[in-house]
Amino acid sequence: MVELASFSGLTWLLCLGVVCLAGAVRGFAGFGFSALSVSALSLFLPPAQVIPPLLMLEIAASITLLRSAWKDTDWAWLSWLMLGNVLCIPVGLALLSYTSDTTVRLFIGLLLLVVVSLQLRGLRWTGAPTRRLRLVTGLVSGLVNGVAAMGGLVVVVMLSASTLSPQVMRATLVLLFLFGDIYALLCAGLMPTSSHLGAPLLGWETLRLALALLPPMLLGMALGQRLFQGVSPERFRRYVLQLLLLLALITLTRAGWHLLQVPAP
Repeated sequence: MVELASFSGLTWLLCLGVVCLAGAVRGFAGFGFSALSVSALSLFLPPAQVIPPLLMLEIAASITLLRSAWKDTDWAWLSWLMLGNVLCIPVGLALLSYTSDTTVRLFIGLLLLVVVSLQLRGLRWTGAPTRRLRLVTGLVSGLVNGVAAMGGLVVVVMLSASTLSPQVMRATLVLLFLFGDIYALLCAGLMPTSSHLGAPLLGWETLRLALALLPPMLLGMALGQRLFQGVSPERFRRYVLQLLLLLALITLTRAGWHLLQVPAP
């Protein structure tokens, strides 16, 4: 893993700015923190170093929203989503430990491209969600959460296509993120050291990076909650999706250059 002491001033500035912006997105829309942070930070840091600290930050973000979310949660959705996460988060973490950085970047870019495209197209269904659909959503979410810390976007696509109200969808996501991220961190702590990483996924460097990025995330969340009072949620959400789409294209381009052994700019 890259030592924090080796971070340049520009790297720290980029990290703080990205996390603050992503925190504003999370404070406003209730999701998108990990997707935005991983997409941007993995452009100049190894994804395996970025994802565990972001899981810690997601836990902190969810705790701040826990009290208001508890009473509005859809427990039928949440129970099946949690089961799918329990089964598949360890699989995703195992893939993260033994997969090259370029492969993970390619996966992140493709995932964002598909998910954001579905969101922009306004996917909807009219029938009631079945248990199988809820479980499959949880399984895919858990796999993606383990390997790329973006499993929440899979759930967002499905829930936003349902008839759940924004309040219920947001509350369900908050509790799912809290549970899934705690579980993912526990799994990461048990993962063995691999020759690819040269260090465990979870350690003191992970905790130090998370603590360093916590203040800008909280600042961003506070700004996002203030913006929510004065800006149309639909318009702001569309801007966020467009930004994620741009990041997906950038990530895919850089991954393609590495696969072709062409120096990236």
